[in-house]
Amino acid sequence: MIFGEDRSELRQMYADAWRKFCADEVLTPLEAQIAAVVDEHPEYQRIVTEGNIETPFTAEGGQTNPFLHMGLHLALREQVSTDRPAGIAAIHRHLSQRQGDPHAAEHRMLEALAETLWEAQGENRAPDEAKYVARLRQLS
Repeated sequence: MIFGEDRSELRQMYADAWRKFCADEVLTPLEAQIAAVVDEHPEYQRIVTEGNIETPFTAEGGQTNPFLHMGLHLALREQVSTDRPAGIAAIHRHLSQRQGDPHAAEHRMLEALAETLWEAQGENRAPDEAKYVARLRQLS
């Protein structure tokens, strides 16, 4: 596993990447990807900077989990770069053109990814790629 299985360890990677980015230090390719996502989310930068890695962001508390949100961006960007599932790169291009911004397109696509992952987790199975792509195509 890239990040380890510990939530604090994963969140610390965001804090470290952002600190290095802000200090203009050399970043690994993964750190550069993380820093780019944090940079695009000024509303989360304070959370990452202040090291709120133990905060339990919960839906029940009406909170968005910034680390989950940014992690979904990273996952989606990996999917687009590898075109896996097949067709996702074209869907992203199309939505980026319609939205006028790749980041805005990602925000639309994240809901389909989150829903697909949530269903798979709830049913204790692998995500249904066909259903996921169908959801993404409905966004066009």
